[in-house]
Amino acid sequence: IFQGSSSDVFIIQMTGSLTQDAGTRVELSGGAVAENIFWQVAGSVQVAAGANIKGILLGKTHVLFEKESSLNGRVLSQTACTLQRATITQP
Repeated sequence: IFQGSSSDVFIIQMTGSLTQDAGTRVELSGGAVAENIFWQVAGSVQVAAGANIKGILLGKTHVLFEKESSLNGRVLSQTACTLQRATITQP
């Protein structure tokens, strides 16, 4: 859960990979907005089936959105981005 005002910026940096489990959700509260959340990931990103993530994903390697997963944000990958019937909505 990201809690903050609409002007708060969140930057999450990780040296490894990011895996979001199936059916899980990133929640925003208190006015926090997806366009102010940045995920900088040095490894791969995997958003499992039915999961929802919010923010701007900056992936160094492969980004995979499994079926029925979704992103409220944007994704930028240096290598590849695979969408398996996923939904991406611009905030």
